[in-house]
Amino acid sequence: MTERETVPDRPLEPRPRAIVIGASSGIGAALVSELTKRGYLVAALARRADMLQELCDTASLSAAPGVYARPYPHDVTDFDAIPELFDQIVADLGGLDMVIYNAGVMPAVGLDEFDFGKDKFQIEVNLLGAMAWLNLAAMRFQASKQGNIVAISSVSGDRGRRVNPAYHTSKGALSIYMESLRNRLTQHGVAVTTIKPGYVETSMLEQVPNPRGAISAAVAADKIITAAEKGRQVAYIPWRWEIIMLIIRHIPSFIFRRLSI
Repeated sequence: MTERETVPDRPLEPRPRAIVIGASSGIGAALVSELTKRGYLVAALARRADMLQELCDTASLSAAPGVYARPYPHDVTDFDAIPELFDQIVADLGGLDMVIYNAGVMPAVGLDEFDFGKDKFQIEVNLLGAMAWLNLAAMRFQASKQGNIVAISSVSGDRGRRVNPAYHTSKGALSIYMESLRNRLTQHGVAVTTIKPGYVETSMLEQVPNPRGAISAAVAADKIITAAEKGRQVAYIPWRWEIIMLIIRHIPSFIFRRLSI
């Protein structure tokens, strides 16, 4: 979003309110910044409290008067704490319009490595944390007949690849969970958007050799929020990945398993 497109100060108008889970760096931090630019009141959640506080201070200072981002240190694998924290945030914001689940981990896994500890961690953060948070959002939005649920999945979830099976599994399962939510909630006026990024310039990209055509986290955040506000069901970021993955999904298995992709 350019400076001219930044939401003007209109103090008498109600502000939209959003929660970003997994907000301290990368796409999550860019989402917090972009949402405040667009006039949202934002609750930013992540484990790294210092980074989160700095992000929220910066986003609040650069936003219009009355617009802010507030930090809430949180580990998404602390499932028991989520219901109370969700209620607290909704009360602090004075309501809720959008929830974005961005938390994700992808530890390095060798081609000959089978590590259940790493697998379990990825499933807990990438999938179970999303279900714990988004179930609560779904119940609230279904009751109010409005709202927007967004999850950052990945093109990696469209097929099972050699490298890091648990990561692909977690993202594939997240996409299916989001489709199920969509099929339940659309009839109640709730938008459910699955985002599938390709290469984005974050720390995760360090594990990818020769990531051609990567976009910045800021560009990704702008496209993600635009897709969500338009009520897109599934959005590949950037759009060319929709074509790339259409081709990859239709490669026969006996050929796909021989490819280094």
